[in-house]
Amino acid sequence: MMLLMEREDAVFYQAYLARDARFDGVVFLGVTSTGIYCRPVCTAKTPKRENCRFFANAERAEKAGFRPCLRCRPELAPGSAPVDDASRITQLIVQRMEGAEGLEEIAAQFALSSRQVRRIVKGELGVSPMELILTRRLLLAKQLLTETQLPVTEIAYASGFGSLRRFNDAFVKQYKLSPTRLRKATGETGEVEVGVSSSLLMGYRPPYDWPGLLAFLRARALTGVEHVSEDTYARTVRIGRYSGWIKVWNEPLKNALRVEFAHSLLPVLPQVLGRLRNLLDVTARPDVINAILGQDLLLRAAVERTPGLRVPGAFDGFEMAVRAVVGQQVTVKAATTLARRFVQAFGEPMVTPFAETNHAAPTAQRVAALTVEDIAELGIIRSRARSILAVAEACASGALKLEAGVQPEAVMKQLVALPGIGPWTAHYIAMRALRWPDAFPKEDIAILNNLGKPTPLVAEEMSRAWRPWRSYAVLHIWKGV
Repeated sequence: MMLLMEREDAVFYQAYLARDARFDGVVFLGVTSTGIYCRPVCTAKTPKRENCRFFANAERAEKAGFRPCLRCRPELAPGSAPVDDASRITQLIVQRMEGAEGLEEIAAQFALSSRQVRRIVKGELGVSPMELILTRRLLLAKQLLTETQLPVTEIAYASGFGSLRRFNDAFVKQYKLSPTRLRKATGETGEVEVGVSSSLLMGYRPPYDWPGLLAFLRARALTGVEHVSEDTYARTVRIGRYSGWIKVWNEPLKNALRVEFAHSLLPVLPQVLGRLRNLLDVTARPDVINAILGQDLLLRAAVERTPGLRVPGAFDGFEMAVRAVVGQQVTVKAATTLARRFVQAFGEPMVTPFAETNHAAPTAQRVAALTVEDIAELGIIRSRARSILAVAEACASGALKLEAGVQPEAVMKQLVALPGIGPWTAHYIAMRALRWPDAFPKEDIAILNNLGKPTPLVAEEMSRAWRPWRSYAVLHIWKGV
């Protein structure tokens, strides 16, 4: 075991010497002589090998007493997409940013006890759930201090701390300096007047096919809620009692997306950023995915053409599910028209800086209170209306959770038990709303045609070579192999 660790550390050190971006977010380097931990792409002076320790994540580095580097900024390191229950549980904890009460709910979804969940997170990341949440909150606070001019008090609450005193205590204890000192060290001016919005960077692993992702979202955008231009994505946001807007564009020289957000969303900023990561698939590992899919002769050319392909997710699972049902067996143009009517009829009007985004998407609670006739009046056939109501009622009651991190197989069973939801729709929702990287709607006509018209069972057999990244294979196949 010791020899294996030494070999791995030697590989990681070589990756750091080469500033190899493939290892960014996969490993972090702690330097004992400075007490600072860095990303493998950091441009600081290279430390001696004997002064280096390597960690699988930022949480372990901080638990070991290292502080984040101000130059390479570990908070910008891309994450990793969940592929098993352990990583899904960890993702749910991070997304909800909750304490012990949240653990019980998460544990129940996986038929586990909260003690088992704590053990799983400890085994996955080497830290407890509370240590995980604390590190993520501090890293978000550090990013807000570095990239925005927001007052420190607002940053404390926006990053998830219940009070300024608690925030200051945690920051000083973990990073050995006060928030205001860090802001001065990074060149920000401190407590200054700010406008109605701020922006943050969201790092990703290159390559990233931003035009391709926007094209996919543009064709399926909810008119009034989303607007997708040639180079930006904008939308309205409502989470609980908070509402506002966001706009996203690519900054390829920084390997990051720039996210502008209304200050009205500060109380739910961690949730907003988490949903955007899911929607825009910024945690993907192109090197790992392409290594698997590129071995298949059928997909090799497609992978070479689009090595930065992403699987578009969903900002809101219910919203995406409604759009999927509305689009069943109709043209994209017809589905867009029906979805626009649905938003205008049942969404809440909003004011944003963008004329194209003027409604919040209808909530599950709002739709569940409707009748079949209310929906059918929009031109949506009654069977689709019944499907939409069934999904809304299940989501509104909490029985159905359409969010990243939940168990996809269990949720798909729930979906196909609802009227009008077949395997294709269930896999499509799993691929996007649940962020399941291994979804494969084998009945899809475009997939079967592009694979040479095999039967669905034969297509399923062909797809086994692409696991656990079949969702990415589906996108390649849809684009044409």
